Amino acid sequence: MSPTETKDNCKRELQVEVPAEVVARETESLIQRYQKMARLPGFRRGHVPSTLIRQRFAEDIKTDIVENLVPRYFREQAEKQGLHPVSQPRITDLQIQEGEPLRFKASFEILPEVEVSGYKELRVDKADTGVSEQEVEDALKNLREQHASYTPVEGRTLADGDFAQVSFNGVPKEPGSKPVNVDEVLVEIGGGNTMAEFSENLRGLSAGEERTFDVTYPKDFSEERLGGKTFTYTVKVHGIKQKHLPELNDEFAKQVGEFASLEEVTKRVREHLEEDKRRTAEREGKEKLLDQLVQRHEFEVPEAMVERQVDVRLDRGLRALVAQGMRPEEVKKMDFARLRAGQRQTALQEVKASLLLEKIADSENIQVDEQEVEKEVEAIARQAKQPVESVRARLTRDGALDRIRNRLRNEKTLDFLYNQSA
Repeated sequence: MSPTETKDNCKRELQVEVPAEVVARETESLIQRYQKMARLPGFRRGHVPSTLIRQRFAEDIKTDIVENLVPRYFREQAEKQGLHPVSQPRITDLQIQEGEPLRFKASFEILPEVEVSGYKELRVDKADTGVSEQEVEDALKNLREQHASYTPVEGRTLADGDFAQVSFNGVPKEPGSKPVNVDEVLVEIGGGNTMAEFSENLRGLSAGEERTFDVTYPKDFSEERLGGKTFTYTVKVHGIKQKHLPELNDEFAKQVGEFASLEEVTKRVREHLEEDKRRTAEREGKEKLLDQLVQRHEFEVPEAMVERQVDVRLDRGLRALVAQGMRPEEVKKMDFARLRAGQRQTALQEVKASLLLEKIADSENIQVDEQEVEKEVEAIARQAKQPVESVRARLTRDGALDRIRNRLRNEKTLDFLYNQSA
């Protein structure tokens, strides 16, 4: 077996040779197995001569020899060279002849040599996490909105400030667009979030009346599928309602939750706002630290690891789309080549960051104990509503426990960097 040939920092190639006697033993073992299973005219099962087996199943036996011996001898040679592949080997120059050694070349990727330095010098400005009185007032206003009540109005037409209880369907004027159908919704006449065309056409209508009109959405409309398109809406008014906001007092506090007074609600609102700001500041600070860390270190990354991270990101994104209601047939129509290309740069940065964090964890002796892993497994089981034992068994079988352990270790390392950057 020849020594390793270095192509670059991540790629390696091995010349591997399997001794002829090993190939011969494997051949005989396979012939015996085929003899037990083969059914050929004129022979009882298990009594087909080995010479006939060699002739009749020559290509099948050759394929089995390659499948049985190539992975094993590739692993052995890689271990002898002290190499740890992170990709499946690409096998070329395969030579297999009876009575001769089995020879092949294996090209694969390994982790790059990464030297990390200067990470203790990384700094991020700590964001202001203070909460103003205006922010507290706005949060209380939103809380009031959430607990608003709506009462029916009789004997008059819709006016600004009213809420029209409507159903409608919208037919797109552009070919290929999907119609919009809504069974029941409240539309605020003259409201800041209401399209002007709805307010203009519904104002002055009574319950039971119907109106048809066009709506052209701006290109940057929040709902992407409507942006820049024109729909013809047929809207029916089923009722008129007025919104009533609760007064900010101790009675309101009891409606909101287990609070004795408005003061307690205000205190809890402030605490939540402070905690949200702290988490946002920490997340953004850690993102900046990782950006700095990656920018300070130039090194190659195995393509296989980047592709796996692209897979992870795509899977995460598609799951989110399905959870939001996207149908499987719509998912199948997506341009996955374009999506993969769009994810590649971010995936590359994430792989680099992960490799650097692992090196820092080694330097700082940051470890993850089994209790931390078990806590994560229990959280996954709760979310999946499955027994912890079955989830743990599945994760172990899939090799996911090691990935969880590595992720937790990287998170602890990033915590270390963030805390020491203060």
